[in-house]
Amino acid sequence: MKVIIVDDNDLMRDVLRLFLEQLKHEVLAEASDGVSAIKAFTELRPEVVLLDLVMPGMTGLDVLAKVRELDPAAKVVIITAVEQGAMDKTILEQGAAAILRKPFSSEELDAVMKLLG
Repeated sequence: MKVIIVDDNDLMRDVLRLFLEQLKHEVLAEASDGVSAIKAFTELRPEVVLLDLVMPGMTGLDVLAKVRELDPAAKVVIITAVEQGAMDKTILEQGAAAILRKPFSSEELDAVMKLLG
């Protein structure tokens, strides 16, 4: 699948890229903030967006809302260390396809990607 990675942490983007490449997915772009993420989504139209929830400036929820506005069928996976039932409900209600908890393994990422495929 063609993917955009959005995370303000360089190491997390590197790990996601490595895992995705090992799993034979194509990383179209990486973004470290919401504005760059929306620009990349608009230009590249990936099959999946892997999106960090907690970022400075625009949050993952802000980016999710804008992506869903641009493409209501967009597949967005929220990546977060936050584990709260109320937040999960909000994330899914706003249109996320899945939630991936940090820290995660390559196998967990693979399972989520297969779910979307």
